[in-house]
Amino acid sequence: MTTEPWVSVEQVAQHLGVAKDTVYRWREHRGLPAHRVGCLWKFKLSEVDDWVRAGGADESIREADESK
Repeated sequence: MTTEPWVSVEQVAQHLGVAKDTVYRWREHRGLPAHRVGCLWKFKLSEVDDWVRAGGADESIREADESK
């Protein structure tokens, strides 16, 4: 059994094809799952993928929530 590695902001950004600033913004405002390790943010790609599949990165959902 292998353990899923923790990855950096840069690796998440590359995995999703977005800028690092977007990853930080999603973590702060949209609930992107992340874990603080010292002064760094670390991620599990499986958690990130689950978050995306659940609509966490969907901008239309964000816009609908803001209009309420």
